[in-house]
Amino acid sequence: MKRILIIEDDEVIVEVEKDYLEASGFDVEIATSGDSGLKKALEEEYDLIILDLMLPNTDGFEICRQVRREKNIPILMLSAKKEEIDKIRGLGLGADDYMTKPFSVGELVARVKAHLARYDRLMTDNLMRQKDEIRIRGIRIDKLSRKVFLNEKEVSFTSKEYDLLLFLAMHPNRVFSKDELFEKIWGLDSMGDNATVTVFIGKLREKIEPNPSKPQYIETIWGVGYRFNV
Repeated sequence: MKRILIIEDDEVIVEVEKDYLEASGFDVEIATSGDSGLKKALEEEYDLIILDLMLPNTDGFEICRQVRREKNIPILMLSAKKEEIDKIRGLGLGADDYMTKPFSVGELVARVKAHLARYDRLMTDNLMRQKDEIRIRGIRIDKLSRKVFLNEKEVSFTSKEYDLLLFLAMHPNRVFSKDELFEKIWGLDSMGDNATVTVFIGKLREKIEPNPSKPQYIETIWGVGYRFNV
């Protein structure tokens, strides 16, 4: 169940909003002052905030500013002020929407649902992108296209070079022996032949390290193997 925080000092309005939202399946909490609303918004977890602009203690602009510094949830700002400058200011501080009073509570519920659906899609897309690519400092590995970018400039890799880089990047800060790497990437028992791994590590360093003689990414752990530093 999605949790919604309403920060509103008009008790009549807030009860109507709460009733409509709960009837639509939302879990709703209320704060009737700016200070208490800001405290709840920062300390507790909500999926969306409905924020009145004119509040005692701390106004909606300041609440929006502070919440946006900490959280990326949708904020729907409400106000009796019809001036365009207030709407521009509210949206500029990070509000996702601005409704002018009086308004239809049915429209409010519809906008809440729309913003939550949009937010869920964005979060899903972000998760999918995170699964499809790896970012480590200046390196970006696109697993779908099998392309590697260094500071957003594409760097060409052979198939095995790419496989070795991807494997190390997917297991950051973990040390692998040459035997382990040969088995994982080439699918064979090295039988003591570690030269191939050494050569390919050297090729990777030439392509991604600012100074291959002093590697920042692929570190040699003497007597053990290699580690990809994050």
